[in-house]
Amino acid sequence: MNDSMTSSAARSFDADLPEEDTDVAVIGAGPAGAVAAAMLAAAGHRVVVIEAAHFPRFSIGESLLPQCLMDLERAGLADMIKDAGYQMKNGARFVRGEQRVDIDFQDKSSEGTGQAWQVERADFDQRLIKAACARGAEVRFGQRVTAFDSDQHAPALTICDEQGQQWRLKARFVLDASGLAQVLARLEGTLEETHLTQRQALFTHLSLKPDACQTHAFDRTKIQIGLHGRANVWYWVIPFANGRASTGFVGAPDELAHLTGPDTDEAPGFQACFGAFSELDGWLDVENPHRPIASLGGYSRNVTSLAGPGYAILGNAGEFLDPIFSSGVTIAVRSACLATPLVRAQLEGGDADWQGDFERPLRHGIDTFRAFVEAWYDGRLPAIIFHPEPPAYLRRMISAVLAGYAWDDDNPFVRQPRRHLDTLAQLCGHAA
Repeated sequence: MNDSMTSSAARSFDADLPEEDTDVAVIGAGPAGAVAAAMLAAAGHRVVVIEAAHFPRFSIGESLLPQCLMDLERAGLADMIKDAGYQMKNGARFVRGEQRVDIDFQDKSSEGTGQAWQVERADFDQRLIKAACARGAEVRFGQRVTAFDSDQHAPALTICDEQGQQWRLKARFVLDASGLAQVLARLEGTLEETHLTQRQALFTHLSLKPDACQTHAFDRTKIQIGLHGRANVWYWVIPFANGRASTGFVGAPDELAHLTGPDTDEAPGFQACFGAFSELDGWLDVENPHRPIASLGGYSRNVTSLAGPGYAILGNAGEFLDPIFSSGVTIAVRSACLATPLVRAQLEGGDADWQGDFERPLRHGIDTFRAFVEAWYDGRLPAIIFHPEPPAYLRRMISAVLAGYAWDDDNPFVRQPRRHLDTLAQLCGHAA
């Protein structure tokens, strides 16, 4: 469907539909939408959240970063996370064959906490949207946005419930936090081709065997990331407090095929990937997954603009990079924290510089993460991480970015990430 057709369809409304009014309409009840709704409702604005799914619902993106906790603190939601009993996380362990490198988030160049949490997203997202409702936001589950009228002062959504009944929600501002559904970008025709290679993930939840930590030296306080020695495929293992672990394998389809062979079905493909990493054997119960093995492909997304007349786009609804550095929830929460003061300013009759105070700073951090994603897949970052004698001050700068502090311009790897990654990788012996 071309842009003109999409825009035309997006503005075709039935004048006889029942209508409601609100200050802010939020599309999506995930982390970005819930945090924005909580902050705006706490400020006294009427907020209605439209969510297509029913909560609790499964999602990946289960390893939080310390920067995310700092932003949740800013939103007044950190205590909700601290009281949930999640598995504490203080870093990442990188594995390549016999090599083991631990990145300690406490030992970083940026200020701020070095601690985060490993969370099952069904519970985490449910807690966040409940917190938003406790502050006065309303949430409508099982409802989908089917059309959008962008207007600087009176944007409106057409919404369809599960019985097929349509209604209109008129707002003074709309926030799209619809994640990979990218509702407004699709309706407005602003989707943009990403320059990242499209990859596929195979994932499930497995039990950690009782002796995993002792016998196999597995550190529950760290996400484990393993890189295959020959195929450009990597895995994650994210331990939860309940004795289970999120486990997934990621690579471009042709790279995964080096491990899976011609059988591309999810279950045998996952099993083949698991068998290709000898360090996983013996401490994860791969025979009895707790969820059906699932596949997600073509997930890298981008849009031409993160704001338009009467609306802004948050988190993954605007851009999603890759799961490698767990940046998704961090970017989502940061986008909500950046957008909320601007929405409040507009609702209160003031001016809002969406380009200068939202899109430009948000994309700056995203671009830092993107540079690290690119460097991971082309080999520069593994050359840095697995170098046997990295200078301590450089290790702390890398640790800060991996901890999510991708907006700290005091860090050279944030100010000019590609330049410094190139230089350091060459010093570590990576051929340009």
